[in-house]
Parts: sequence; structure tokens; C-alpha cells
Amino acid sequence: MPTSRRRFLQQTGISAAAAHFATNLPSLALGAESTNRQRLVFVFSPNGVIPDHFWPEVDKKQGESEMEFKRILKPLKPFRDQTVTMHGLCNQIQGDGDGHMRGIGCLLTGVELFPGDIQGGSDTPAGWSQGISIDQFLKNQLQADPRTRTRFGSLEFGVMVPDRADTWTRMSYSGPNQPVAPIDNPYKMFDKLYGQAKNRELLASVLDDLSDDFRTLEKMVSVEDRHLLQQHQALVRKVEKDLQVELAAKSDAIGHAVPELPPNVEDQNDNMPQITRMQTELLVNSFAADFARIASFQITNSVGNAKLRWLDIDEGHHALSHEPDSNEDSYEKLIKINTWYCEQVAHLAKRLQETPEPGGEGSMLDHTTIVWTNELGKGNSHTRNNIPFVLVGGGLGIRGNRAIDFKRTPHNRFLMTLAERMGFPQETFGNPDFCGDGVLTGV
Repeated sequence: MPTSRRRFLQQTGISAAAAHFATNLPSLALGAESTNRQRLVFVFSPNGVIPDHFWPEVDKKQGESEMEFKRILKPLKPFRDQTVTMHGLCNQIQGDGDGHMRGIGCLLTGVELFPGDIQGGSDTPAGWSQGISIDQFLKNQLQADPRTRTRFGSLEFGVMVPDRADTWTRMSYSGPNQPVAPIDNPYKMFDKLYGQAKNRELLASVLDDLSDDFRTLEKMVSVEDRHLLQQHQALVRKVEKDLQVELAAKSDAIGHAVPELPPNVEDQNDNMPQITRMQTELLVNSFAADFARIASFQITNSVGNAKLRWLDIDEGHHALSHEPDSNEDSYEKLIKINTWYCEQVAHLAKRLQETPEPGGEGSMLDHTTIVWTNELGKGNSHTRNNIPFVLVGGGLGIRGNRAIDFKRTPHNRFLMTLAERMGFPQETFGNPDFCGDGVLTGV
């Protein structure tokens, strides 16, 4: 009977923790045949955008134009050749739930919510989505094939997502009535990725325990993998150092007369920029190690009311989003808020771009597509027409430097296009009533 790679590694005396990483090195990977990796990450930010300062102008006859970066999208200008905006994609799912609930709950599933007892600001109460989301569908397809199977399949990152479980806080679904909770604590995500279930006060270097294993592995793999192994160690050490700095900063504050605050309000709200960057590093690191090829990155939640004080904005985001356009002060603040979210997408793209593709050509951004989206097209109207979909990266093979107008097309067809581009074409995705014209053309 042939010896499995994992068993072979264990017979060399390498620990299970090191073997988890080693089996994803190209030289020792599951399904050792070389394959072009395709990765997809969905980034969510809430409460709609300011259309006049977001969407590029599009030639009405042609239906597309070269990219124009208005105020909100300017941070993506360095990635012009790999950026596409998709105007005119509309979440047409009806049924139970208010606009925000259907906005996030149907965003990646393309199907109605179940009846339920969660009452929104208007309309009927609702429950969870009736179907699987596109990220989890793609995860299942990739995991079914030994050549594309990874340790986790998908990873669900969050930033300042409330502890409560309700329709406004979940966008990923593993099936009908099966929401997937994002991990919004970088320490917990670090533990998930590297198996170090330690108390935060006792957090220590995981690589110290694995140094002998890594030295053994370096003798067993190719020169290219040896470089990847060293690069992975450096990435993990950087993430770990960031976590320890954050821990030390929190520890310094504990000894002072600090009032006890409600969870996930003041403390986490003001740390939102740092937590976002920490999660970004963990996401890029997990892709580099091939722990997963699908990810979601949910920054707050539908009706998210974060206070972006680092932008000198004291009002909550959701409250501002309800103000009329005639309120010039609120209008300007919303532009700043959406620009900040775009900066986080641009930073993720930058980190992927400056990371060489493991075992392949170009950068990781060349093999990854970021899909930045939102539950609403515009906050104060609660419209789910013209849902923001901005693509950055080369993972889907979609030509960049384009602003496309799909003119009120059901967003289900975009979900079908994602499946096809990842190699798993579907005749429908979500509600079949919105899938009759098939995948998007001209992309």
C-alpha cells in the first residue's frame, strides 16, 4: 500500500502542526500535480455608497468604458489594469425581511429568506436564507477534488461583527438555514490557522516550537519550496509580532482606572483600523500557505453603525447613511467613510500584489480576485439596485481597466458567472427566476 504524504512526514518525526503546512508545499502537496490556483475573496462593507462619487461614467452605446476613479475609488488607481466596476447588477430577491436583511442575506445566495421572527425596521419579519452562498458552494466544489483540496477550504474573516446571530450579521451560508459566522477576533483566527489554543496572556512564538521541524523540512523540499518555507516563517512572525504588540498595548491599559465598557463598542470600535490590518495579514498568509482558496472578509455588518473616529467622524455609519443628500455635512462624511473602506480593499490588493505566487508566476493578486460588495446601492433609499460590485485581481481571468454597465441585470447572473469562471458552471444559482439569461456576457 502506498504511503500517504502525511504519513510519510509523520514517519520523519515532523509534528502534526508542521505537517499541516508541509502538505500544502508544492513539492509535498496533496495531489502533487501542478495546478493553477484560483482564489476568490469577498469583501463586504455596509450601508450603500454615494453613487455620484463611486461609479465611473460609462459610454451608453458601448455599455463600458475605461476606468475612471472618482473620489471613493481613488485608492484603487494603482490597480487600474486589474480593476472592473460592475454597475447595473440588482438584487431583485423579494419576500420577507427589510431591505438591509434581504440585502446581506440574499447577496451571495441569490434566494429568498425564510419566514422568521426577526423584525426589521420595516416590511415583514424574516429568518435565515433559503440557500447556500456562492462562496460556500465554490468551497465545496474545490474540496471535492484532491487536486484543489486545502486544509480549510474557505475562511470567514470579520471585523467588528456583533456577537448576536441574526440576518443582518451573516452573509455566508453553508446551506438553507445554515449561516456561517465570521471570526472577527484575530487571536481566534490565529489559533484556527496554527492550532495554538493558548490564553492571550500566554501567547508565545509558535515557530519556536516548530523550528526543528522547519529545518528538517528544508532538507526535504525543492529550492523553490525552501524559499516559500522561509517566506512563510517570516509572514507568520510578522503577524505574531503585530498580535503581541496589540496584546501589550491592551495589557498596559488594564492597570489603570478604566471604566468597564459594553463588549464590542468602544474598545473594538476604536481598534477597527488595526484589527482590519491584522485580519488582512492573516488572510494573505493563509492564501500563501494554501490553507484555503476561498475567503470572505466581512467588515462590520448590515446596518453596521461603526463610528469612524479616526476620520474625525463621531456619528455612527448607519445613522449617517439615512441622512438626505441635501445634508452636505453627512454627505461628505459618507464619502470619507466609503473611501476608507476602499483603502482597506486597496491594502489587501497591495499585500497580495507584493507577495509572489507560491510555486507559480507573478504575484498572488494575479491569481486572486477580490470582490468588494455591499448590501445596498444607496443607504438613504435602501435600494438594492446597482449593488456595488468591484473586482480587483486576475484570479477569474476578467480583463481589467473597465467600467461596465449591465443595465438592471439580476445579480444572480453574476453569481453564476463567478461559478463558471472558477470552473463550475451552473444553469441556475439561487432563485431560478432570475437566471434565465445565463451568465453575464461581455466580461
